[in-house]
Amino acid sequence: MLRFDLSSGPGSRNCEGVSRRSFLGVGAAGVFGLTLPAALRARAESPTGSSSDPNVILIWLDGGPSHIDMFDPKPEAPVEIRGEFGAIETNVKGTQISDKLPKLAKQTDKYSILRVTSPDASHGTGNHYCLTGWKFTPAITYPSFGSVLAREKPARNSMPPYAIVGGMGQYTTAGYMGSVYNPFNVGGDPNASTFSVKDVTPPSAVKPERFLRRKNVLDAVDRFQRDAERSQRGIQAMDRFYQSAFELVTSPAAKKAFDIAQEPAALRDGYGRNSFGQACLLSRRLVEAGTRFVHIQKGGWDTHTQNFQSLRDSRLPELDQGYAALLADLSDRGLLKNTIVICMGEFGRTPRVNSSAGRDHWSQAMFVTMGGGPLKSGLVVGQTDRNAEYPAERPIKIEDVAATLYQALGINYDAMYQSPDGRPIRIADGGEPIHELT
Repeated sequence: MLRFDLSSGPGSRNCEGVSRRSFLGVGAAGVFGLTLPAALRARAESPTGSSSDPNVILIWLDGGPSHIDMFDPKPEAPVEIRGEFGAIETNVKGTQISDKLPKLAKQTDKYSILRVTSPDASHGTGNHYCLTGWKFTPAITYPSFGSVLAREKPARNSMPPYAIVGGMGQYTTAGYMGSVYNPFNVGGDPNASTFSVKDVTPPSAVKPERFLRRKNVLDAVDRFQRDAERSQRGIQAMDRFYQSAFELVTSPAAKKAFDIAQEPAALRDGYGRNSFGQACLLSRRLVEAGTRFVHIQKGGWDTHTQNFQSLRDSRLPELDQGYAALLADLSDRGLLKNTIVICMGEFGRTPRVNSSAGRDHWSQAMFVTMGGGPLKSGLVVGQTDRNAEYPAERPIKIEDVAATLYQALGINYDAMYQSPDGRPIRIADGGEPIHELT
């Protein structure tokens, strides 16, 4: 059993002391050190998709982004509520967002702002709720949105159906469905001059002839296992999955998709020469090449202290530039009509500023932005009260966000899966699509 450390790197520990760490196991002795066979198995076992099916890019703001300092400003509230930032008009009449998001203000017609409420203000369990659409229970881990899409709608052009850029986060996997639908972890920093994808580019010391010999040895081992244990369905299929992995490793199209250095310098500059900006650019390349769901992991939003300094100096400028560039680039290439872009975190922040110039956990009011694909954009759905504490009208639940996403993807959110012990489990937990967006 090969085990791959998929932690999200330095700075990934939140205020509850939970490290964003996960492991992905790949069965059988691997010739490449690959995470690919599990990711590609989804493509092999799923029904054929079509090029008109929407893709998804999810920007995950890990730690809990401040709704009142981003997409729900309250410029008329007392200073201890509204904080240090102001509000600016966007290119959608009547809609304001934070004055620290000027580039996104010019792209507001390409996404809708949802006023969402949640009962869970904890890291971890909140991640599970927002990334699966199911409230956390210790009895079972539900599959992430990306894993469901990987099962229902396979990737194209030999690309992994579900990929993560920026490091693995909590509850981004397939849960009870099994590792076959886990994401492919791209790994590395796409902003680094030495960036490469370890599971797509063979080690430099391994020449093509030696690489092929290793594959042939693995083929022989797998044939022996298959003949010895023919009754086991997984063994019978193993060679097919590893063949798919080999095809990806040797595929010029895959190498091209991950080679972000092919992009013009000016375009890379437009996204921002930082890890997040280049992750956004790489996500566009991946969906363009055939990946169906890309999760971008961006941590650092747990701002209990110095909230305004942290947001002003790094978090918001990077998000503003990268997210806005992604929307504009997708639109310019005609890809936005076929790509749903979502931005969210596990909860919002307290409207009242604390004694450390920070904001604490607050789930009663939070934001989700989503647009592209078949969804309507440029809307604000719901409203919070004067201090951004509670919904004032049209409260939206995470279950509704999940149902909206699945419907937009052509997935029946009322359909049933089976747990490992054979119990029927709904794909979604009873939410209803947000009719304003559909």
